[in-house]
Amino acid sequence: MISGHLQVKKGYYYVVLSYYDKKGKRHIKYVSTGLPEKGNKRKAEAELARIRSTYEPPVEVGELCSDMLFADYLVEWLDIVKVRVKQATFGSYETIVKQTLEPYFRQKGVTLKGLEARHIQQFYSEKLKKVKPNSVIHYHAVIHQALKYAMKTDLVVQNVAMKVDRPKKNDFQPTFLDAAELQKLFEVLKGTKYELPVLVAAFYGLRRGEVLGLKWDAIDFERGTLTIKRTVTTVQVDGKTKIIEQESAKTKSSMRTLPLVGTFKEYFSEVKAAQELNKKVCGNCYNYQYDGYVFVDEMGDRMNPEALTSGFPKYIERHGLKKMRFHDLRHSCASLLLANGVPLKQIQDWLGHSDFSTTANIYAHLDYSSKLSSAQAMENGIVLPGAGGFESKWQTNDEKSEP
Repeated sequence: MISGHLQVKKGYYYVVLSYYDKKGKRHIKYVSTGLPEKGNKRKAEAELARIRSTYEPPVEVGELCSDMLFADYLVEWLDIVKVRVKQATFGSYETIVKQTLEPYFRQKGVTLKGLEARHIQQFYSEKLKKVKPNSVIHYHAVIHQALKYAMKTDLVVQNVAMKVDRPKKNDFQPTFLDAAELQKLFEVLKGTKYELPVLVAAFYGLRRGEVLGLKWDAIDFERGTLTIKRTVTTVQVDGKTKIIEQESAKTKSSMRTLPLVGTFKEYFSEVKAAQELNKKVCGNCYNYQYDGYVFVDEMGDRMNPEALTSGFPKYIERHGLKKMRFHDLRHSCASLLLANGVPLKQIQDWLGHSDFSTTANIYAHLDYSSKLSSAQAMENGIVLPGAGGFESKWQTNDEKSEP
């Protein structure tokens, strides 16, 4: 990851970038903002953020060339992009390249400059026989990004991935629980390790990583607020699953502050008190590595994301409840908000979607209340002919047609 800070030289702001190459050597890069020091601190900070996000570290001469195999280029590109993206994103890139793209294109023997749209399209066609369209869409995203960099560095003259038709997303229908079904779920989970994570996910529509990323510093008991600002997720690094903590939510819009609903203040207070008691009882045996996190067990071990993903559905199925994923609690939250007349725009803010279209695309078909309003507006605006007159007209026509 590229780090950076501002520095003033001769009365002007400069961005100082710092990064490591794949050999572990540190590099420093100075970039002038052209902004005078006086009165431009905020603009300089904005430039720092922009330059950090767009800066491409130089590649060693001779390391990449257009004649190299596309498979080799993908592997080298991973090293280049590693310093620019978040760890979770890189983990996804690495898994796709090493497990799928690199083996396939190495077998084909196609070079970077020899890669054509037909090669990529054939790859998609073959993979669609084995995996779902959403998986191929992820492959497409990685190929597109890799070729975008190749084009930017003049290794190729065009990004041939732009010529390829990517498949449409899977027709997936999430599970929506109504209020009665959620109440039954809460009763089944009462007193278990799943109770509070499920309550938080259902009432606030949080993602799994947002739930497990909750710390006590995000809960303001005096003001009665809950701030989403941290995530705990799993990534694949060198073929191994690793749990990472990020001091930021998924997107800027994901960072949001919400009111503590109902008895959540009491729930959280009880959990916090129980944690303090466990620390005293366990003494040195308590795991202080995750001290400060809300969702830890009696010994201080943080709840594992994969254990929550796999354990929750198995537990509720054993108790005769509807089959569902943990993420479906987020969908159920949105469904209940819509059913109670909350506008989609407000639901976007509650769920932390960065784009209104995301909320609309997923949940607009559930917004029956707005359809009723539209129907009422049409009825008020246009007077329909009486049904009796409509029937009489047909009767008259029928009579006329009789011999």
